[in-house]
Amino acid sequence: MKLTEIVHESAILPALESVDRDGVLAELVDALVGAGAVEPGIRDEILAKLIERETKGSTGFGRGVAVPHAKHPGVPRLTAAIGLSERGIDFAALDRQPVFSVFLLLSPQDQPEDHLQAMEVIFKNLRKDTFRRFLRQAGSVEEIRTLLEEADSQQFSG
Repeated sequence: MKLTEIVHESAILPALESVDRDGVLAELVDALVGAGAVEPGIRDEILAKLIERETKGSTGFGRGVAVPHAKHPGVPRLTAAIGLSERGIDFAALDRQPVFSVFLLLSPQDQPEDHLQAMEVIFKNLRKDTFRRFLRQAGSVEEIRTLLEEADSQQFSG
């Protein structure tokens, strides 16, 4: 599984407008709705699932990154959005630092193996300092897309 297969190009937001966690989640879900990856009728349910997931433990795992995720029966296929914040968002991250890069992953309810595989691919790349640094510095959809392609071809080391 590759990042370029998961991340919907129309749902890459290099400059998030929201300044808080729930606003960022809504902005990214709306990007996936706008991209046609999620039906508008289930937008609020998905957003509620994402917010509920955050109450069970932050998806901000530190180093300026968060990976909110949810499964929903109305999601037709695995899909992700990426949002970048220049000012940083309080995600109650494990290291108590602001989050600058957010990968939002949505999966069909009945595909837990694909969900886990996608999480593994995302985390494998986010653990790499070089990948995180270039992602945070990216200023356009094209730069982020190129970064994902390079990551898929394993051009980044720790």
